[in-house]
Amino acid sequence: MALNIADLAEHAIDAVPDRTALIGGDQKLTYAELEEKANRLAHYLIDQGVKKDDKVGLYCRNRVEIVIAMLGIVKAGAILVNVNFRYVEGELKYLFDNSDMVALVHERRYADRVANVLPETPNVKTILSIEDGSDDDYQRYGGVDFYAALEQGSPERDFGPRSADDIYLLYTGGTTGFPKGVMWRHEDIYRVLFGGTDFATGEPIADEYDLAKQAAANPPMVQYPIPPMIHGATQSATWMSLFSGQTVVLVPEFDADEVWRTIAEHKVNLLFFTGDAMARPLLDALLARQESGEEGEAYDLSALFLLASTAAVFSTSIKEKFLELLPDRIITDSIGSSETGFGGTSIVAKGQSRTGGPRVTIDKNTVVLDEEGNEVKPGSGVRGFIAKRGHIPVGYFKDEKKTAETFKTFHGVRYAIPGDYAEVEADGSVTMLGRGSVSINSGGEKIYPEEVEAALKGHPDVFDALVVGVPDPRFGQHVAAVVHPREGTRPTLAELDAFVRKEIAGYKVPRSLWYVDEVKRSPAGKPDYRWAKDTTEERPADDVHAKHAGAQA
Repeated sequence: MALNIADLAEHAIDAVPDRTALIGGDQKLTYAELEEKANRLAHYLIDQGVKKDDKVGLYCRNRVEIVIAMLGIVKAGAILVNVNFRYVEGELKYLFDNSDMVALVHERRYADRVANVLPETPNVKTILSIEDGSDDDYQRYGGVDFYAALEQGSPERDFGPRSADDIYLLYTGGTTGFPKGVMWRHEDIYRVLFGGTDFATGEPIADEYDLAKQAAANPPMVQYPIPPMIHGATQSATWMSLFSGQTVVLVPEFDADEVWRTIAEHKVNLLFFTGDAMARPLLDALLARQESGEEGEAYDLSALFLLASTAAVFSTSIKEKFLELLPDRIITDSIGSSETGFGGTSIVAKGQSRTGGPRVTIDKNTVVLDEEGNEVKPGSGVRGFIAKRGHIPVGYFKDEKKTAETFKTFHGVRYAIPGDYAEVEADGSVTMLGRGSVSINSGGEKIYPEEVEAALKGHPDVFDALVVGVPDPRFGQHVAAVVHPREGTRPTLAELDAFVRKEIAGYKVPRSLWYVDEVKRSPAGKPDYRWAKDTTEERPADDVHAKHAGAQA
């Protein structure tokens, strides 16, 4: 049984060829149409000299063409490279070089950046440009129109045998440093991210044709992943949908009102997002619609039954409000990473939410280990590291040092340990504390930013917030908050202090405060702690706790 991503997609294509696979703007593609276009792209790439395991970059927002390209690349036996569309030229050059990229598919709007990087990355020889309404000139560096290239490729599915050992590369920016390419075998990433395991039971899908058979036997669900495709969670949602014959809705830009309109228009059943960065604007838009005058007719959300957040903080206050506004829906909060895949999930229930990171039921291959590699006992209060065993990555591409640091063997078992701290509760559930690389050490106490951020964002005047450590003459570091207030408000440090002390211990409370017009995050909503740290270093705090005023002066 070759659990290869291209094979798994083709099984579904054969099972439901006339079903709608993708919706993007005015475009709709059936599974058969997706197949033809992906085959054409695969053959075009092969004809241009792209060989097995060559790297092909995808520099594109969420649209139909990016999925055609994803499938075409794996059909050709090549390896896709997800390119963050917010990268500046230095970061693009690093990624093009580091990944050994030989071909690139990009939206036309990025042509100027591509033109500036290509002279320094001569291995990128084949370039396809997707029309997006912009007028940037892609032909100056030999770029070819995406659909013109497809016309040159054969529509036939006549590719050679594939292997479960083929590599899937997932670049992750993390919280610091340059992006790293996480190398997965196709079978492994299928099992832990792309639907090859029943997330409810933890049991593996028995046969490579099972998802396709289920697709043929059941009507499709409409799924709408709103984070950009550069994010592993959206790639996961898309591949899972394709393997099981569902319909994926794609929108290039995140706009909260547009999300709700899209859900109503296409009768979306499942909505995927990443934590507060998307949940809060969605909540505000829903509230504004309900409270407005003649435009206040509620969106038709009758088809929507699941809202799933993953890979970012999803605050208590927002969860509770969603449950109030959208009763009888299932809302989930899951953990995972590019290095571990899915790790666990919790179903959000009214009155059971709490501050801090998510408390989840972990799967059977996810554990919490102490420094010596022993499993942490439930209720012990010991802080350990989230670790994944079983189907885990091969390592980081071209980075043996980082591979050795993250993928470790204890007692004969190899684990992926990306650096997330956690505690095991008495009932066996796990509370995520946050990434150790951004934790704050204040007077010997380790403080995890996510818990403080979640408490801050419960305040009605706080739209968004990040927390970092700043130097403190007495405690080494103290907690500093970088806050984006809601329009027309400016909560003082004293007000925030009084509010968050109801949720977190005193030593975790921010002692200095910086106001910003916007908190910088990745396109997927992940926090940019380097930016927050720079903000605290570039200018004095806007508000300081009385005990620290002298140190900040």
